[in-house]
Amino acid sequence: MNIGQKILFELKKEISELEYERYIKKLVYDTKRSRSNIVFFSAPNMLVAKWVKTKYTDKLTHLFELHNEIKPYLEITVGIQKKSHTAPVRYPSEKSNSKSTYLNPSLTFESFIVGDSNQFAYTTAKSVAEKPGKQYNPLFIYGGVGLGKTHLLQAIGNYHIDLGKIVIYTTLEQFMNSFTSHLRSQTMDRFRDKFRECDLLLIDDIQFLSRKEQTQEEFFHTFNELYNENKQIVITADRAPNKIAGLVDRLRTRFEWGLMADIQPPGLETKIAIIQKKCELDGITLNAEIVNFIATHMGDNIREIEGTIIKLNALSSMLNQEITLDFAQNAIKDQIKEKKENISIDDIVKIVSKELNIKPSDIKSKKRTKSVVNARRTAIYLAKNLTPNSMPQIAIYFGMKDHSAISHAMKKINQIIDDDENFKVLLEELSNKIHSDTKNT
Repeated sequence: MNIGQKILFELKKEISELEYERYIKKLVYDTKRSRSNIVFFSAPNMLVAKWVKTKYTDKLTHLFELHNEIKPYLEITVGIQKKSHTAPVRYPSEKSNSKSTYLNPSLTFESFIVGDSNQFAYTTAKSVAEKPGKQYNPLFIYGGVGLGKTHLLQAIGNYHIDLGKIVIYTTLEQFMNSFTSHLRSQTMDRFRDKFRECDLLLIDDIQFLSRKEQTQEEFFHTFNELYNENKQIVITADRAPNKIAGLVDRLRTRFEWGLMADIQPPGLETKIAIIQKKCELDGITLNAEIVNFIATHMGDNIREIEGTIIKLNALSSMLNQEITLDFAQNAIKDQIKEKKENISIDDIVKIVSKELNIKPSDIKSKKRTKSVVNARRTAIYLAKNLTPNSMPQIAIYFGMKDHSAISHAMKKINQIIDDDENFKVLLEELSNKIHSDTKNT
């Protein structure tokens, strides 16, 4: 039994018999193409491939990591290798001798959707790709989960792979695992050669270096060696260097030597453009109403949004049903419910009051000035749509007589939405802001 079969057998213990028989059992592990850092399975059709990729990627890669101490990239192709629907993965040059480097060829500058929230990070990343080791070294890209940091990091790598350069891309977790393994086997010379004999070093999720004193010491010397030879270093994290606790000063200072670029949560227009691009690349048809629904209700995590699109397409194929708005709403209702449970009315009132310049106490008061009434109606509408609270519960919160007052407010605001497109956009932007702020608290 090969390692792929062992992993599938272990996964069988954690899922239902039906899902195992319908999807997992049909996978075939590709022993010739798989490596410790990337594993290939083939599936009998696109439906099974997309379903497994969407639902079981995290679990499968975790199980492989438990065996190999390296978290691999998972690829699921369709049929035999010659008929694979998946683009080949770029492996590093043999000279790099790296066991933790891979680049996803689909993550390029051309496939990255640029908006106000990521324009600066995109521009600086492209500049670094075109002139490595010259102007911005290191480049430190930071922002929340799923906003595109890894995409830009690998876009830089793919740009240089095409030029024949030696590129090492690794997560900090993989860097630490490799360091520990070589330290234990007393082969640190091999470890240092692996990470220092390259043209570009791309490190993902550097925040996990926090409080790892021995690893920080080794990374400090690796950084210095590459920097002194004008080799480009690009780093990503979920926060700025000065916000990473347990990071020694000399490393924090070096991270700030070059340029820091943050990525903010995308605005509604950018999310819509990302969804449309994903649909175009995957040959999925979603009308504007469905795209708008996903963009408004699925938060800011782009990977999660892309997974939702794949899920909708897989369900549509499996059930042989057209993807309508009702179909989409029903398919992702549990995900939306989970997001709602993380949002309180207090969160909504706080953000609405700040954005509309109205005191929170006024929104909950009996005041009838036009600005206060509009803010109150807006908060009520968002509370009804973004939280699991019932109308009676919302009425109690706002000090109203009963649920009929909430119902009246909802009808009024729906009329305004129909008549005023700008107000509709405002509600969508407030919704995005609420999802973003509550997710990061």
